[in-house]
Amino acid sequence: MKLIDKYIVGKFIATYLYLNLLLTLVIIIFDISEKIDDFIEHSAPLQAVIVDYYFNFIPFLLNMFIGLITFVAVIYFTSRLAFNTEIIAILSSGVSFRRLLAPYLVTALLLSGISFSLSNFVIPTANKVRLDFEMRYLGKHRPRHESHIHFQISPGNYISVQHFDPFSDIGYRAILTEVGDTGLRKVVSADVLRWDSLETKWHFDQYAVRTFDEEGEHLRVGSTLDTVLAVGPADLSTRVRDVGHMGFRQLRRFIAESRIRGTENIIFYEVEKHQRLAYPFATVILTLIGVALSSRKVRGGIGLHIAMGLSASFIYILFMKFSETFATNGNLHPGVAAWVPNALFFILAVYLINKAPK
Repeated sequence: MKLIDKYIVGKFIATYLYLNLLLTLVIIIFDISEKIDDFIEHSAPLQAVIVDYYFNFIPFLLNMFIGLITFVAVIYFTSRLAFNTEIIAILSSGVSFRRLLAPYLVTALLLSGISFSLSNFVIPTANKVRLDFEMRYLGKHRPRHESHIHFQISPGNYISVQHFDPFSDIGYRAILTEVGDTGLRKVVSADVLRWDSLETKWHFDQYAVRTFDEEGEHLRVGSTLDTVLAVGPADLSTRVRDVGHMGFRQLRRFIAESRIRGTENIIFYEVEKHQRLAYPFATVILTLIGVALSSRKVRGGIGLHIAMGLSASFIYILFMKFSETFATNGNLHPGVAAWVPNALFFILAVYLINKAPK
């Protein structure tokens, strides 16, 4: 690595860390001022507030703003280089503009790798602790009663529960259906479905078992029937927000299981999976755009460059939200929805680089 590469990488990282620290402190200060009454009201221990909540809140903040902060950092220090005619001196010394991009790309790829690691490994673990704290001391994210649950347990086996209470792990009006090659084989219905956490099995109260064969229908009723199913209470109360607790491999397994079961909200999980892959690359693309925009010395100076950069950032975020909406509410494939903003802005980055001063 040449001296100029070390100089640019150093400027890049130092500016990024400074802006990141500044923004994180501002957000945490505002968050404390907003929640301090709740902390006091619910007698949240100081250690829990610092360690369980804010230490696990920081990775979420770092990843949420990594693209924006990287973009602003690149524009800020590159604009200063251009304003001080350092860019002109570098290009005049025989260094090509594409060669000048090398230290930017190396640093952007490093930050992109950090973003990928945060999204798929660090944040899911941190979210479990942070959201448990919020549920305990702030009264947020409490489990809701689930209604009209229907999905496939395994090929040919289906479960339907009209109402499930995640607090007591009790369901009402449950139906198990088994379908074979020749048609309906067995139907088990119960007024109450109770989870036994000690023996890890279900109790069907006031049940009726109907079996079907060549001789016809057979009925058996009783008060309690113990049943082992490949389904636990979490499967009957999993919601979209639970995706934040899952690492990337766990999320992929969950999507595969949900696809077999015919889960209605699977599109939200698919969008989350593809966004975790696509979002880190935004850091690289925004870095390229930032260099191309700010490497030219203009009359408006650094302020104009920052204004242009923030506008481009907000447009990118808007594109992401639009594509996400089309994926969840329309017919757009989640993978396409996640990668379209990156593809469009990559084309813009290539265009701006070709138009940048050489």
